[in-house]
Amino acid sequence: MDGSGAGTGSATLLRKRPLSVNTASSTAAAIELGSKQAAGVVAAIEEEPVSPTGRLFREPNFRCHIVSVFGLGAPVDLPALRAGVAATLARHPRFCSVQVVNEKDARPKWIRTAVNVDDHIIVPELNPATTSADPDKALEDYVSSLSTRPMAHSRPLWEVHVLDFPTADAAAALALRAHHSVGDGVSMLSLFMACTRSAADPGALPSLPPARRAGPVHAVRRPAGALAALAAWLLSLLVLAWRTAVDVACFVATAASLLGDAPTVLKGKEGTEFQPRRFVNRTLSLDDIKLVKNAVGCTVNDVLLGITSSALSRYYYRRTGESDSKRSITVRSAVLVNLRATPGIHALASMMESGNDNNNGAARWGNKLGYMLIPFHLAKHDDPTEYVRTAAKVTRRKKSSMESAFTFWSGDMVLRLFGIKAAAALCYGMFTHTTLSFSSMVGPTEQVLFCGNPIVYIAPSTYGHPHALTVHYQSYINSVKLVLSVDEAQFPDGRQLLDDFAESLRIIREAAPGKPGDTQDAAST
Repeated sequence: MDGSGAGTGSATLLRKRPLSVNTASSTAAAIELGSKQAAGVVAAIEEEPVSPTGRLFREPNFRCHIVSVFGLGAPVDLPALRAGVAATLARHPRFCSVQVVNEKDARPKWIRTAVNVDDHIIVPELNPATTSADPDKALEDYVSSLSTRPMAHSRPLWEVHVLDFPTADAAAALALRAHHSVGDGVSMLSLFMACTRSAADPGALPSLPPARRAGPVHAVRRPAGALAALAAWLLSLLVLAWRTAVDVACFVATAASLLGDAPTVLKGKEGTEFQPRRFVNRTLSLDDIKLVKNAVGCTVNDVLLGITSSALSRYYYRRTGESDSKRSITVRSAVLVNLRATPGIHALASMMESGNDNNNGAARWGNKLGYMLIPFHLAKHDDPTEYVRTAAKVTRRKKSSMESAFTFWSGDMVLRLFGIKAAAALCYGMFTHTTLSFSSMVGPTEQVLFCGNPIVYIAPSTYGHPHALTVHYQSYINSVKLVLSVDEAQFPDGRQLLDDFAESLRIIREAAPGKPGDTQDAAST
């Protein structure tokens, strides 16, 4: 989306709002009320059922929202932003629909409605003295305050907050908040990229790395000879079946409260999903991460998992004061796995241009998510690269499992047979008996423009799920943005935890000097 047509809007049309925080939680009753109010403004009869995962995100214990901060290289051009959003985001089927509950079967549906862009572009009234004295904290405070504000369900479930003041990393920032039922993180990133243009060629869409394959992959080198090939295939099938059975058993035991992580300083307490969130971030060097990847002979994602394991170990031993270097503690992360093919940005751009849904085409949309349980070993290693090597072993093992596909299928079956409450209870059990959430996404390899403004960083995160700590990595050009979403009560030292991540990368990088090795690029996982 470029800046053409900027003169069609006016900055005075945008609503200015004071920074007031409403701590009321979003309950199911509030959602139902919002749905009934929305029924009165429906401007079209097109409707589509909310996906099973989207229905889960309507439950009180999963008031999940995605919050993405985009740093800009120039002050915000409000008229251009308004015109651009009206021509792109506001024309996407999910961004111009509301959820209305069917009175017959109590199932929510997406129904098209008219969109008033001024309801969704928010320019808060902030104290100039505050934004001048400590702009980075002012930005952090504002974005964190969004975790305590309910979103009006009487209109499409998204907002763009304009924070037009310079910080250490950018000239201005935009915060996009959307209810998680609108789409998963991969789809949302693809959609945003479809709204941008290449900085090198403002008339062209940006280039992205090749899409990853959805779901687990189990590759076996084919031996010579038909009999040997058949034997290898049967062996790989048996390995896949066995590992899937083990993983599924662990997942079911966790969800059923038979297997759970021990309480630690990292694990959230009951009700953490309702607590205010603090979003903190740090920029890491993608070149340093690639150097470790090449030296160890693994993938970028393995390195990110290893950095996380090292950082959590440093934080744990500092907070607890324990000194037993031989003790190893295992905490588990619930990792969301996108099982839907990643929407192509060209298809999404066409969808927004036409305003038509394309669920049967290349721009499939929605939430189709499975789960994996990934262990992190908290330990003290003499060789810092051991954190990465251990992570690489875990991911190779997980790629030979259908755990994520099974968890999606089983959740869907529970929903169909026993209803949304039973499915939500199963998912809630899985979250409350694990320690943290982890995710990573690959962004553009070139600089992009949003409404004519160059994007200098992308920092997505989420809140509303029963974990006190969420770790997210987002690559963009030659850097990786680390974003932590933390329960403020449990992690009052969130910035110190960020330091642990930065220090972990440094010591792992120093322990793994550049060597010839694996040449996979940043999209490898």
